[in-house]
Amino acid sequence: MSRDFVYSGSPAHIVFGQGKSALAGEWVEKLGCRRALVLSTPQQKADAEALAARLGPLAAGVFSGAVMHTPVDVTEKATEVVRHTSADCVVSLGGGSTTGLGKAIAFRTDLPQIVIPTTYAGSEVTPILGQTEGGRKTTVRDASILPEVVIYDPALTLGLPVGMSVTSGLNAMAHAIEALYAQDRNPISTLMAVEGLWAFKTSLPAIVASPGDVDRRADALYGAWLCGTVLGTVGMALHHKICHTLGGTFDTPHAETHAIMLPHTAAYNAAAVPDLLASATAIFGGSVGGGLWDFAKAIGAPMALKDLGLSEADLDRAAEIATENPYWNPRPIDRQSIRYLLQDAWEGRRPA
Repeated sequence: MSRDFVYSGSPAHIVFGQGKSALAGEWVEKLGCRRALVLSTPQQKADAEALAARLGPLAAGVFSGAVMHTPVDVTEKATEVVRHTSADCVVSLGGGSTTGLGKAIAFRTDLPQIVIPTTYAGSEVTPILGQTEGGRKTTVRDASILPEVVIYDPALTLGLPVGMSVTSGLNAMAHAIEALYAQDRNPISTLMAVEGLWAFKTSLPAIVASPGDVDRRADALYGAWLCGTVLGTVGMALHHKICHTLGGTFDTPHAETHAIMLPHTAAYNAAAVPDLLASATAIFGGSVGGGLWDFAKAIGAPMALKDLGLSEADLDRAAEIATENPYWNPRPIDRQSIRYLLQDAWEGRRPA
């Protein structure tokens, strides 16, 4: 067996453990910074303000305007606040929307980032920025986008609603599934992807049954770190292209879109590379697409694109956009095949 590969480890500092978010101020100082702008969504504004209060004189202020899909106009507003407050770093508290805003600011200003995730998105450990402008979502990969410090505190996820926990976890799992068949995969990324999938396979059902189980919350955060890290080291393929199309053009919710599409894109690619997805098949049982669909349904995930407000008439346009400038994919894609795939996902049909 050939062992030729290239592996580049992430330089990010990972701080993991219950209560570790209390160390945010120390990490601001370790980065050589003195004025941290705290970022959040409007829904987490109170939490961001409380964090700023704990930072005391290290806090430059709060910007609570982060929204889904990282619109460029919101980033521009936040960047203006950075200039106005003379902030020398950002602290992103929340899920993928807030993390995305912090990354977008860093890409434009090269400011250091500290991320304190409260969901299982995993984007906090990738050098990838997805941003939306003019109805299109595009991605950028650059070293400046990778946050310098990520603080994983399971206690902060205890209040994450079960539904959001499920979709957020499935979103992270999609990163791992794509890593298994990525063109630039390597032995380390594959090990991390499989371990991340196992972490979610065991933790998500337990969280559904007992949302206050902090140990299982920690397992899910561990899975998020693993799955996000592999996405940061390998390329994206069909799954992410379709989800970026649906989110950027039709404004479907990010995590829910990933959750619904994952079984269908996995099944599509398993037809071409069943050997590369064999480890995932072993974890979820049956065919990988069917196994993932069964797992998602059992934990109460959304199953159909039509339930996200997408109309059947939108599917033709989505298939067209998703195949215009396709990402590399292990199985060739064409508009008709993707249209069929989207129809199954729209109806919520179990992949064959």
